[in-house]
Amino acid sequence: MKSQHAKVSHSGRLSLPAEFRKAVGLEQGGDVVVELDGREIRIRTVSEVIERAQILTDRLLSGKADASVAEFLAERRREAASE
Repeated sequence: MKSQHAKVSHSGRLSLPAEFRKAVGLEQGGDVVVELDGREIRIRTVSEVIERAQILTDRLLSGKADASVAEFLAERRREAASE
């Protein structure tokens, strides 16, 4: 793991080191997800968050032939109609 000293301005702005931006494909800037986990701040690219969500979804739905967004929504509609 690499680390570098950085400074947060009074307005809350943080400049990420160029080496770090390049390593994650943010040389030209871009959107990130900022997470707070206890007292730890994590910054991840949106594409990484999406990729991890897709991997988790694949694991959860693996082997379930009827697992799809359409089927999920249809099931929720059936449940709502029966209430």
